[in-house]
Amino acid sequence: MIAFASNSLLCRAALKQTGIDAASFTFIRIISGAAALWLIIKMREHTSSVAAVYLSRRSPAKADDRRTHGNWPSALALFAYAAAFSFAYNSLSAGTGALLLFGAVQATMILWGFRKGESLHAGQLIGLVVAVGGLVVLLFPGLSAPPFTASILMLGAGVAWGIYSLRGKLQNPISATAGNFLRAVPFAAIVSIILLPWARLDGAGIGYAVLSGAVASGVGYVIWYTALSGLKATSAATVQLSVPVLAATGGILLLGEPLTLRFLLASIAVLGGIALVVFEKNYAT
Repeated sequence: MIAFASNSLLCRAALKQTGIDAASFTFIRIISGAAALWLIIKMREHTSSVAAVYLSRRSPAKADDRRTHGNWPSALALFAYAAAFSFAYNSLSAGTGALLLFGAVQATMILWGFRKGESLHAGQLIGLVVAVGGLVVLLFPGLSAPPFTASILMLGAGVAWGIYSLRGKLQNPISATAGNFLRAVPFAAIVSIILLPWARLDGAGIGYAVLSGAVASGVGYVIWYTALSGLKATSAATVQLSVPVLAATGGILLLGEPLTLRFLLASIAVLGGIALVVFEKNYAT
């Protein structure tokens, strides 16, 4: 969760404190993530080569599963998330961006489950209404409201990430993520080329982008997927409630961002509402 929150902090720091532009940040982040994940997979394959040969002889079908490396629709969703995420952080604070992103991701996955026939109990419906109400409070026009366009971009990033997560449920997550990062590179390159006249680069900004892609995304996803195998779905969803809090805390301590009453109330509503949905679902099952 620290790695996930760090993505918000690194992106906001790069766009606020350095000269790098959002398109260049996105491109460097994606290509760095692809490189880091590719190296991690190669290291894992090298250290487990003997076991891999043994398993392929005993279960050929599973060996094929290991060679699943993502697909273009998932890569497009990954790129859409990363690009909207970066452009939104031109204007949003780290905590506000993380809250909007997290709320949109969870809402996308909850609504998809509802569309697939999962029923929502009374407590879950209340939680969903409270969470949506929190987002409305956060975005409602006023002196402390975040910029509307940037907020829409971050909500779009959350929807894209939710779609990406749903599409990747049946795949080998680490190898699929590596393949999707690699496939997302051309999309990011096209946007960078289109916006080349406005491109800006500096050493610090590039460094933040590399850290975001290689460490916070690449290594962070490996750690998350490894931990996920030992967590119940409810526990995994609950742990993610900490991401906006960590991002907001980091933004206040490291980036000098203010803590507003509007953000505090919206955070309580959004995180509390989502927690109610998750806990009620666990109780019902």
